[in-house]
Amino acid sequence: MFQIGMTANLLRSTLLTGATLLVVSTATDGTRNALPSAPPRFHKPEHGVLFADDFSSGTLKGWTQDRLGVWSVTHGMLRADLPDQKQQRSLLYAGDTSWTDVTVDLDVCMMRGVDKGVLVRVQGESAVGVDLRGGTYQDVLMYLRDWPMGRIGATNANGTWNHLKVVARADRFRVYVNGELKLDKPDVRNARRSGRIGLPAYTGGVGQCTVYYDNIVVTTPE
Repeated sequence: MFQIGMTANLLRSTLLTGATLLVVSTATDGTRNALPSAPPRFHKPEHGVLFADDFSSGTLKGWTQDRLGVWSVTHGMLRADLPDQKQQRSLLYAGDTSWTDVTVDLDVCMMRGVDKGVLVRVQGESAVGVDLRGGTYQDVLMYLRDWPMGRIGATNANGTWNHLKVVARADRFRVYVNGELKLDKPDVRNARRSGRIGLPAYTGGVGQCTVYYDNIVVTTPE
């Protein structure tokens, strides 16, 4: 599970990786440089749009990254690639900390690794996170820092685009995976009322992460 408020041990994990390791990984794992299939077509709503990016500009304008060398735009898609070490992470942020009720839609395709998702109402080191896990997990998690808010099965194979939608309205959060409502949970602690959004890259216990995102749209809930 990716968490923005990670434990001290994980935060102290080294961010330095040897060039040799990176070269060997690239040479031996063809999926690192493999491109996913074409992402779904971009459909920008006509009304209520707070933020939208299909990366057709080829830049990360409007985004803030916490770590250089991880995030890039390639073939009109957002790509994140981390060194092959366990518990590596990076976050890419957009939006405004004053955002309250929002709907976030995005398409995501994991090529190597397990964890991918989105963070909403990011304030400092805290956020409500949604983690779509592949591999042997095949589920979707929602959490606030270390506090689990919900978990349910959700099929999402690597190399396949999946659509994730999170609706944050007042103290309630709804999560849809490929159009199906999976989680509908309150923040009983009423801890997160506003914040920007974030996209995670996280190697977790498998020690791999090459993930693509596209068609990020933030709107006011209908």
